[in-house]
Amino acid sequence: MSAGSGLSWLPWLFVAAFFLCGLALAFSRWPAWAKGALVLAVTGLYFVAEHTLASVAGWPAQAPLPERFVLLALVVEEPSAKGAGSLTLWVNAIENGRPAAEPRAHRLPYTRELHALLNESMKKARQGISQLGTAEPKPGPKGLSWLRPGADEQNVKLRDLPVPQLPEK
Repeated sequence: MSAGSGLSWLPWLFVAAFFLCGLALAFSRWPAWAKGALVLAVTGLYFVAEHTLASVAGWPAQAPLPERFVLLALVVEEPSAKGAGSLTLWVNAIENGRPAAEPRAHRLPYTRELHALLNESMKKARQGISQLGTAEPKPGPKGLSWLRPGADEQNVKLRDLPVPQLPEK
C-alpha cells in the first residue's frame, strides 16, 4: 500500500474538523477570546499539517542533503521566464557506513556549476560507476538560518564509489 492510498481519509478528517469549528463559531455561546483561540488553533493546525504531509506525499524534502549519500537519479529544471529552475536529486543516505532503507528526493536551487557536476556524475552512474556524494554547509555567519537568505546552501562534491574488495579465498 502506498503512502497516498493509506492517507485518503485524511482530507475528510480535516473537512470534519473545520465543519465542527464552523458550528462552534456560529452557534456556541463561547466568549470571543475562546472563539479567537479556536480560529488560531485551526489555522496553526493547517500549517503544521501542510508541512507534515509534504514529506509524506513523496514530494522532495525541504531538508538539506545528507552528509554522505549515493546519487541515484537527477531531474533538471533549467531556469526560464517561468522560474529560477531547480535540480531534483534522488539520493540514498549513508548512515553508519550503510545505505539507508529508502531513498529520498531533495530539491536544490539551480546553479550552472552544480548542474554540470551532477550531469557528469549521472553519466558515470549510467555506465555502472556508483557516485558517492558529500554535502557540507557553506561557510558563513552562524545564527538563525531563516534570518539569513542562502544559509541553507551546501557545498556538494561527488566522486566514484570505491569498488568493494572481496577477501581472498
